[in-house]
Amino acid sequence: MSQTFQTTSSRSGRYVRQLSGYSAFIPTPLPPDPPLQLGTFVPLLSQADQAIGRLDGVGRTLPNPDLFVAMYVRREAVLSSQIEGTQSSLDDVLAFELDGSRTRFPDDVAEVVNHVAAMNFGLQRLETLPLSLRLIREIHEHLLEGVRGSGKDPGEFRRTQNWIGARGALLADAAYVPPPPAELMAALGDFEKFLNEPGDMPSLIHAALAHAQFETIHPFLDGNGRVGRLLITFLLVCRGVLHRPLLYLSYYLKRHRTEYYDRLTSVRLDGDWEGWLRFFLQGVYETAEEATSTAGKIVSMREQHLALVSDLGANGIQLLDHLYRQPMLDIKAAVKALRVSWPTANKLAAAFEERGVLVEVTGYHRNRVFRYSPYLALFAEPASA
Repeated sequence: MSQTFQTTSSRSGRYVRQLSGYSAFIPTPLPPDPPLQLGTFVPLLSQADQAIGRLDGVGRTLPNPDLFVAMYVRREAVLSSQIEGTQSSLDDVLAFELDGSRTRFPDDVAEVVNHVAAMNFGLQRLETLPLSLRLIREIHEHLLEGVRGSGKDPGEFRRTQNWIGARGALLADAAYVPPPPAELMAALGDFEKFLNEPGDMPSLIHAALAHAQFETIHPFLDGNGRVGRLLITFLLVCRGVLHRPLLYLSYYLKRHRTEYYDRLTSVRLDGDWEGWLRFFLQGVYETAEEATSTAGKIVSMREQHLALVSDLGANGIQLLDHLYRQPMLDIKAAVKALRVSWPTANKLAAAFEERGVLVEVTGYHRNRVFRYSPYLALFAEPASA
């Protein structure tokens, strides 16, 4: 281990000067000491808990909640990736899933598709593997496989120093320097223990602390933010707060990106865990309320559209159900999904378009692509955002 000497410290950890001249942050194991002043959070924690309960309840009333989850997973992947600078949209992801060879996509769309795969992989692995450093490494490997960052040791904790700063910033100009490699595994060991031994700590507080600590440790050379945000949902599912993974905070964090980073910085510099928790709990409340509202709108829309296509028989109902799984469609996909002939699928798509359920988006007479626009509008960001 290299020689170091201490410079400054706070409730959350200490900055330690390294021999080469920079200072790196060594986090204190969780939970915070002195203990959190949870009494000041009772109203906000209660509000967030109730919102989560309503979301979990309405999720059970959906005709096929897994389809709702699938769209929220895609939306979360897009927004979480956009926080890190990608430009791909939800439509790009859906079109890529439909036919990745059809048209020109943003260079980073594969990164978002990987994010979807990593999220789904992690949720599936949680059924047989506890939330652990091993699982986190596996998720990271799926996240970076074959895309930008694939040369930065996917699935492996870093063995060199990393740092956070403006694009192109050198270590000497970094805004934040995580633990040096010699301290990394000790910090991760403490972190894994906290993940699995939260005691009687409220689940939302536990998830908030874990996310902030993960971002502070920054154990990978790339992809830390995306993995850390996935961790929030995984923890809530593990602890039974959510029966299905319906809560994703990236829209809130993207909308308040500056405050998000400022709150994490205040934890490290000032030990202000309480300020971070207020911000986090407000985000949980707003996000859960929005998702609950969206779920209700989906139920109403499905009933309306079932009435519109019911005269088209079983194929019409089956096609509508398929659109909740894949809201972008071409005739080839309809043929495969319904196991019908090309003329039958073409006729069904035309009928859906006439009734305002589908919108044709290419303007072509051949190789047409249809979009389930009323459904996708429920997942769009407001223009003000």
